[in-house]
Amino acid sequence: MNFYYIRDLRSETKNICEKVRQSGEVVITNNGKPSVLMLDISEDNFDEVVRAIRQAKAMIAFNSMKEIAAANGYMTNSEMEEEIKTASSGRRLQS
Repeated sequence: MNFYYIRDLRSETKNICEKVRQSGEVVITNNGKPSVLMLDISEDNFDEVVRAIRQAKAMIAFNSMKEIAAANGYMTNSEMEEEIKTASSGRRLQS
């Protein structure tokens, strides 16, 4: 995976875009931390790639919320899984 500084975007845009086409992805860093992921996509798979990225980001956020809730004592992972199963089946848990 190739890494570039955010300031390189201004001076090396063409080179960075070529690296994306060659390797499929490039990471742009800001203050030494990954900030942007550039992906090689085509017009044919654009919608599919965007949908997959959004789904992956949503899953990461969901897992993070589950961990925070469990750490704060709101619900255990098993309680959350049971609640999700119940909600998915159309029933509600009785409190």
